[in-house]
Amino acid sequence: MKAFTLFALGSLSLLPLSSQALTLNDDFSLLLDATLVSDYRTRGISQTQNDPAVQGAVTLAHSSGLYLGAWSSNVDFGGESKTRQELDYYAGWLWQATDAVSLDIGYLQYTYPKENQFNQSEVYGILSVYGVKLGAYYSDDSPGIDSEQNTLYSYVGYETELPYGTGLKLRYGEMDFKDPRLHSNSGKAEDSYREWEVKLSHELAGVMLGLSYIDTDLSKSQCLSNWGFDDVCSATVVASVSKSF
Repeated sequence: MKAFTLFALGSLSLLPLSSQALTLNDDFSLLLDATLVSDYRTRGISQTQNDPAVQGAVTLAHSSGLYLGAWSSNVDFGGESKTRQELDYYAGWLWQATDAVSLDIGYLQYTYPKENQFNQSEVYGILSVYGVKLGAYYSDDSPGIDSEQNTLYSYVGYETELPYGTGLKLRYGEMDFKDPRLHSNSGKAEDSYREWEVKLSHELAGVMLGLSYIDTDLSKSQCLSNWGFDDVCSATVVASVSKSF
C-alpha cells in the first residue's frame, strides 16, 4: 500500500477578515470560528475516510490587514497512520482595495502530531475581484514517495448571493505535482488532477448552514495508487454547520 503522501494538503483557504470579529481595541480584532462537516475534504480528497470532522480556527487580525492564527481538525488517513489531528498555523496580509477588490497573501504550516513526515508548508495568494477569485498555493517541501517535492494548487472561483439570503460558491482547481504519481490501470502515470465544488450556504439563527457537491477527475485506480484507498476521491455531498464569534 502506498504511503499517504498527499493527505498533508490542508483545506485552509480563508479570508480572515470575512467573518464576525471580537474587537480588542482600535487596532486588533479576534476571530473565532467553529465548524462541523459531514466529511473533511481538501482539494477534492477526503481527510477523514469520508467521516465527519469538527474544526476550529482562531485568528488575530490587525487594522493594517496583517493577521496570524491557527486552525485544527480531526483526520483519519486509515492504514497504520497514528495521527488523528491536523494543526495548521498561518500568517499573512489582506489588502482591501474596495469592498469588491482584495488581495490575500500569506504563509501556511501544516502539522500532524505523531506523523511529522506529513508536515509541510505553503505560500499562497488569493485575488478577489467582484466575486471572482483566483488563488494559488505553492509548496517546495510537499511529502513525496521517496523525497520532498514541489507542488502547486491553483483555482478559479466565483462567489455571489442568490435570492432569500442564499450564498453560492463555485470553484474549479488543479493540483499539480512535480513527479507523475497518479497511476491508472493501464500503467500510465499523471502528475496532476482536477477538482471542483459547488456550495450553497444560508444563515439561520446566527449559524451558517452549507451544502456542497465535490468531485475530482481521478479514477479509482489513480486514487488507490496515491492515497491507498479508492473511495476518498469520488463525488460526494458535504453538509456543514459553522458559527463565527
